[in-house]
Amino acid sequence: MTWQRRVLVIVPPIVFGILFLALWQWFVIARGIKPYLLPKPSDIWHQIDLNRSEIIKATRNTGTNALVGLICGTTAGVAMAFLASRFRVFSQMVTPLAAGINAMPIIALAPLFNNMFSSTSAIPRRLVVTIVVFFPIFINTFRGLTQSDPTHLELMHSYAASDWTILGKVRVPGAMPFFFTGLKLAASLCVIAAVVAEYFGGLQNGLGTRITSAASATAYGRAWAYVAASCLLGLTFFLATVVLERMAMPWQAHQQSRR
Repeated sequence: MTWQRRVLVIVPPIVFGILFLALWQWFVIARGIKPYLLPKPSDIWHQIDLNRSEIIKATRNTGTNALVGLICGTTAGVAMAFLASRFRVFSQMVTPLAAGINAMPIIALAPLFNNMFSSTSAIPRRLVVTIVVFFPIFINTFRGLTQSDPTHLELMHSYAASDWTILGKVRVPGAMPFFFTGLKLAASLCVIAAVVAEYFGGLQNGLGTRITSAASATAYGRAWAYVAASCLLGLTFFLATVVLERMAMPWQAHQQSRR
């Protein structure tokens, strides 16, 4: 990718973000909106500057839970997708179960897990993230593994290729775009799940609990500062996934640059 194209990719989001914040600042001042309804971006930034160390600490704790859950959910989702693509009976059993697990609300799972484990344990929050991440990874990977090009499969069969060879040469490369589509979804969902799971007890050291405590104390600017940290954390996870995708599939980035 040339530097001109990189500029065209990076500059528009930055400009849009600056304009959005400027419009937000003007709207709050012009309409005289109270801070408890919507604080100004300048007030939020002031709270970020005042509480920088606490925000970093809370972001690290929430990010750790999100990352552990993302890794566990991705591992489980990929493993189940491989088994489901190999055994039809297993697919018929696991797919409805995965859909049912995905339908479970976080607000129901988090309190149950908190009762199962110690109140000082981070396991409940990581389990919630794992469950949330599992479904998009499983569905997308399973779809990619089962939608291989028939022409490629016929060619491999004509060479008397084994099932393992077909898996490594055809099915896995074909499933990579589907997998990363699910991973990009999961990268954002894992942060949301980690933050929401912190609302229901347990350790008081994450972004979710800090948002709740700040809002309860009517410190709305500080609460929005923690919300901004949550947004930045989710964006970081998503960008890391995009970078990982480009590293794993450099040919796709080359094709996009040619377009």
